[in-house]
Amino acid sequence: MFSIRKFKQIDTVMLFIVACLIGIGTVAIYSATEGTKYEGLHSNNIMLAGALIVPLLLISVVDYRIIVNKFAYVLYGIGILTLALVLFNGTDINGAERWLSIGSVQIQPSEIAKITTIIMVAHMLHKRNGKKLRLLKDIVPICLVFLLPVLFILKQPDLGTSIVFVGMMIGMIWMGNIRASQMIVAIIIGVVVVGTVIWMFYAKNETLSKVVKPHQMARIQTFLDPASDPDKAWHVVNSKNAIGSGAMQGEGFKNGFYIRNGFIPYAYSDSIYVVIGEEFGFLGSAVLLLLYFGLIYRMVLIAVESKHLSGSYIIVGVICMLVLQTFENIGMHIGLLPLTGIALPFISYGGSSLLTNIIAIGLVLSVKIHRNEYVSG
Repeated sequence: MFSIRKFKQIDTVMLFIVACLIGIGTVAIYSATEGTKYEGLHSNNIMLAGALIVPLLLISVVDYRIIVNKFAYVLYGIGILTLALVLFNGTDINGAERWLSIGSVQIQPSEIAKITTIIMVAHMLHKRNGKKLRLLKDIVPICLVFLLPVLFILKQPDLGTSIVFVGMMIGMIWMGNIRASQMIVAIIIGVVVVGTVIWMFYAKNETLSKVVKPHQMARIQTFLDPASDPDKAWHVVNSKNAIGSGAMQGEGFKNGFYIRNGFIPYAYSDSIYVVIGEEFGFLGSAVLLLLYFGLIYRMVLIAVESKHLSGSYIIVGVICMLVLQTFENIGMHIGLLPLTGIALPFISYGGSSLLTNIIAIGLVLSVKIHRNEYVSG
């Protein structure tokens, strides 16, 4: 199960990419918080990243199949339990109860639930051993496993993270060998739902407002019709202007007008991409996206090389998680998607987010290290 020699098989390229992403995030956090009440968060980010090196390495050398085979139900249960605790004893930060307080530390259970759900579904898919998924015996139970945490997360409320769970569900079921006809039906249903929401916004606005919460309604409105309410669209408009002002090379480190003058809320966390776009321009954004591409590419290679389906399923879940979060975060700041609260992986400041992403990378590294090994059970 554990051997020091396994450290030699760790994917150093992936570790280098992760280190680069965390480095970029730390620089952006420093710029976003200098001269504010949050000044010094970059130091916390460095210390947290350094501390998480130990669990990253430990997870990578532990055989992931033991985790999937022996502890999937326990881990999933812990994930659901912590989400349930938020409903009864959650900490309210910025109008949302998404955190549990343990002393002076705040933990966001929805982040940890991403990993526990991926492990649980990888266990369920592995039982089919690559055979076509059955609707009632496989697809429905897997959907329920994903939708249970989504129900808790929507109560917090946290639409952005809920969307990530749905994306992970679609990706893992697709790679789990769903029938093409079933997937087509699911896509049609999804298109109809989205189309219905858009139609109701324009034709049945009052009816839609009774179903959708006020803050979510406001975000839909600012996305579909920003000019209708400049005050509610203030964040998105400023974000687009800031990124646009960065042009090709950016305004320069710590020279972003919108960042320096407080026009971008939560610039050190959810809106950190705006810092990169304004201060480092298109070139800085391109480097960031290339690093993400390199990370995902390495994961795809490991998934393809793995001789064990459970490892491939885990990697698919992690890829969907990272890609959806990245697309959501960047998309909402350039006007492609409605504004939601979602962290940019490895870049945004946040202990729970970084911990979750580090655990995910550790699992992927474990898949590579143990891709050719046999384990009983």
